[in-house]
Amino acid sequence: MNANGVQDRNSKLAEYLELLHSLAQELERSMQAISQNSLAPLEDSVANQQVLATRLHELANDLSKPVRNSSAPSTGNQDESLMRQVRSAADTLQSLNQRYSALLKLSSHSVGLMVSLFSSFRGQIQEGTGPRLEHQTWSCQV
Repeated sequence: MNANGVQDRNSKLAEYLELLHSLAQELERSMQAISQNSLAPLEDSVANQQVLATRLHELANDLSKPVRNSSAPSTGNQDESLMRQVRSAADTLQSLNQRYSALLKLSSHSVGLMVSLFSSFRGQIQEGTGPRLEHQTWSCQV
């Protein structure tokens, strides 16, 4: 790989690393917005996550393309250091993503229970049935 190719790859790896950190911050921001029941910050964060994820996908495609070999030395220590940092950031992001997913599932379940609770006009206990409902629910009009 020539010197320009090494610099280009390293700059893409550095951008990729920066985007991973930014996405992790957005996941934290989303979780905070959910815990505070703040819709506007959540919507803003989700929009930012989409932009970041799109750019990460583009960079991942670029970085996964085969590199042309030439007589120039290999990518060296800087590339290896960046790769270690990228792997670490990706692991951190994966952990955050799992927490975020669990929070979204819990929030969705809570919202479903609240909708069920406030949907009855009779104020009587209702048992949910059907293929989409897995749990028994009780609801009443408040």
